[in-house]
Amino acid sequence: MKRRDVMRWYCAVLGALAWCAAYGQSVPQSAAPRAGVASERVIETFDVGANVYVRALTIEPRTATLWVGTSAGVHEIDLATTKPRNTFTRQHGLASEYVFAVGIDRAGYVWFGTNAGGASRYRGGKWKTYFPMHGLADYWVYAFANGKDGTLWIGTWAGASRLDLKTGKFTNYVKQLVNEWVYGISVDREGRVWFATEGGVSMFDGKRWKSWTHKDGVGAPNSARLPPSANTGLGTRSRHDLTVSAQTGPTYNPSYVFSILAADDGTIWAGTWGGGVARFDGKKWSNLTTRDGLAGNIVYSMVRDKNGVFWFGTDAGVSRHDGKSWRNVDRREGLLDSHVYALALAPNGDVWAGTRRGVARIGMR
Repeated sequence: MKRRDVMRWYCAVLGALAWCAAYGQSVPQSAAPRAGVASERVIETFDVGANVYVRALTIEPRTATLWVGTSAGVHEIDLATTKPRNTFTRQHGLASEYVFAVGIDRAGYVWFGTNAGGASRYRGGKWKTYFPMHGLADYWVYAFANGKDGTLWIGTWAGASRLDLKTGKFTNYVKQLVNEWVYGISVDREGRVWFATEGGVSMFDGKRWKSWTHKDGVGAPNSARLPPSANTGLGTRSRHDLTVSAQTGPTYNPSYVFSILAADDGTIWAGTWGGGVARFDGKKWSNLTTRDGLAGNIVYSMVRDKNGVFWFGTDAGVSRHDGKSWRNVDRREGLLDSHVYALALAPNGDVWAGTRRGVARIGMR
């Protein structure tokens, strides 16, 4: 049996939980770089199932591992070979197969934030899961970030939890936040903690809290006259439906901040729902949208590479911005889906993008 046939059989057997990599498969002609622009392009793609979402990507340099959190489990991938080492589900110790976030604490434990299953911790084959009964704020966990003081911050649908890794004690914050639904957390170079919530951005400097909303400049005006987003954080508690914008088209809720990035140059970036990406220079907010070159105005994810270039995962592909020019990568260039929910930077400079159906590796090959 040929190698590709073996991989197809493997995918068919494991279905949505398989890492169906197109080993050795060339990038389609449509994925070739456009004339006169930067040469970043989709090098290869890896399928995880037609109805599976890749919600989280985290790279662990120490072990050369790419952790892929999906709506059907977690894949542990060898970055050097791009082959799967393990696939984890509930039968292995994961609290829930729907994984929203993957984080790595300073002790080397890998954390998985799940849908209604709390936070699961893993290292060396051993698992431990944290629920509200242990002190965690909620069962729905969306984000992780390491504090400068060695603590672990956890974003949930009922506020943010701060875990002292030495004592195992949780401290929860709800009323201090502009909104209790926390989708992203980032720690800046001064140790301040920034929170992306469904009602705006909040910041904690260790003593004081401060928040910003669309009224303060977060998110661009609705110049396209998009309909309001149905995801307002109000009403029935249910899992955020990532298919909404795909089915109904783009919607608008600029105070709904889905992602946050504290860049090492001191700026803060907030990805909004329909209002593009907002940039805070310490004094005021400014916004970048499709009118400036951004691929889409819903910004799910953000990273900044070692050259200072920003990458944005949007509802219309990946955008690369060096401060002056833009370069967008979409389905025409090899992405499996337009909605890019997760981004991760590899040590060699490659950018990994997670979408519905799978993962794409973007690089300069």
